[in-house]
Amino acid sequence: MTARPLIGISTYEESGVRWGAWRMDAALLPLGYPRLVQRAGGLAAMLPPDAPEQAAATVARLDGLVVAGGPDVEPARYGAEPDPRTGPPDRARDAWELALVRAALERRVPLLGICRGLQVLNVALGGTLVQHPDGHRGVPGVFGRHPVKPVPGTRYADAVPEETSVPAFHHQAVDRLGEGLVPSAYAADGTVEAVELPTGAWVLGVQWHPEMDEDLRVVRRLVQAAAPP
Repeated sequence: MTARPLIGISTYEESGVRWGAWRMDAALLPLGYPRLVQRAGGLAAMLPPDAPEQAAATVARLDGLVVAGGPDVEPARYGAEPDPRTGPPDRARDAWELALVRAALERRVPLLGICRGLQVLNVALGGTLVQHPDGHRGVPGVFGRHPVKPVPGTRYADAVPEETSVPAFHHQAVDRLGEGLVPSAYAADGTVEAVELPTGAWVLGVQWHPEMDEDLRVVRRLVQAAAPP
């Protein structure tokens, strides 16, 4: 039997979470993320926040990496002033996930960025973000759906060759692409919905939330790329 690859998934800190009679800090992740990896054939490992200097040692133990969705990347990370509507910064999470992404790129570990994870990937490679594009954020707590169209010849199009409706909820999006990244899917309004590195290790970021969908094709490609030889 072929060994299932170990896929690390970034988590985040939450203060004062109720655990029965207790309130304690926690490292959290919506269950959809590890279940997504498991359904696609991987072993899921949740990565609690750590010091950025530990990222390389952490990634060295993994076969693949998922950077999960979450709050806004601090605009200072890409040289911008915060829009009044931008959420409060989580500097520790930004630092940890940027370090994870850079370590994965350095070690050529297959990487999937989901929503915020795409944005972290873009910033890690020197790109910038639009803080508030219109039309991509619906009712709070409810994922909307909209179509995305693949760019022919890309890794994403190889996995999902047709236009597909995807679950999404975001307001930050790609502005200037990071070094080496190319767009691999667009929304109807021209918003970049997926980015990738066209050569080298398997690296893809999607602006939507595949953990909220039944379509496993993108994550299966991550698992296949991460599978031990």
